[in-house]
Amino acid sequence: MRQPVLWEDIRSLARALLAHPAPRRPELCRQILAGAARARRQARATGRCHPRWGDGSLGAAARWFPLAPEPFPGEPDYAACLCLALTASVAGAAWPRRCGSGSETARRPDEK
Repeated sequence: MRQPVLWEDIRSLARALLAHPAPRRPELCRQILAGAARARRQARATGRCHPRWGDGSLGAAARWFPLAPEPFPGEPDYAACLCLALTASVAGAAWPRRCGSGSETARRPDEK
């Protein structure tokens, strides 16, 4: 079972992305998500945290990178990072891969 994604996880991921240039952010986001998944697998198998990626949470994996100071959510660059973090966490949960305007992106797959 997948760990729940908490607001603090999203904020940490967005701040890690914000600390890097915009062209690098998508790849860094994928790297952090892969690290969190690796840590979850290790924690399940051994009962111990991964030495680099932590306990398997998105926030723990993101905090291995420098975090930018947190601006107000309406700051355009930070808002873009929040959107990327939210989109990536949704895609990681096997929900629709893209943010869209349709109602199908607003529900989990098991909801009717």
